[in-house]
Amino acid sequence: MNDAFLTANRDPIAETRKWLEQIVIGLNLCPFAKAVYVKDQVRFVLSDATTPEALVEELAEELILLRDTPAEQIDTTLIVHPDVLTDFLEYNDFLDNADAAIEALDLQGILQVASFHPQYQFAGVAPDDVSNYTNRAPYPTLHLLREDSVERAVAAFPDPDVIVERNIETLDKLGIEGWTRLLGRNEMPPCH
Repeated sequence: MNDAFLTANRDPIAETRKWLEQIVIGLNLCPFAKAVYVKDQVRFVLSDATTPEALVEELAEELILLRDTPAEQIDTTLIVHPDVLTDFLEYNDFLDNADAAIEALDLQGILQVASFHPQYQFAGVAPDDVSNYTNRAPYPTLHLLREDSVERAVAAFPDPDVIVERNIETLDKLGIEGWTRLLGRNEMPPCH
């Protein structure tokens, strides 16, 4: 089978939901995710953007929608964009545009963007280091969060600083092979 056939038959939203259920919630990498997910307060958006400019427009629309929608309906949004910013360095550079969109919409202190990417790599960490997998998703994804929801969740958690350490320990034990096995695949999807 060729790559075009494999890519055409993928369902980025279904794969992202599986990642959220199996990895993020299943491994408790984010102890705050389960509550909003089970209440159906997570919005999944499949972006058809093929350029960074189109993605920033869609991001702005989603930021406004999240701002104008009660948290009880949509607490957080995942914009999955499989056809743009598939290179991690380009994606990482784009995050400045995401911050600029928040500023242009006067949403600083109200909304923020967290980042997930199949090739995610923390600064100063080797590409194959398991700690990178805490921010690796099946597809490039922008996660829109309400700052007040984040603050409430962190305030309710006994020691939020241990989350990062615990996540790295969990992934060290699981290993990269275990991570991909949980997602039911041999490897991450190809980035075009």
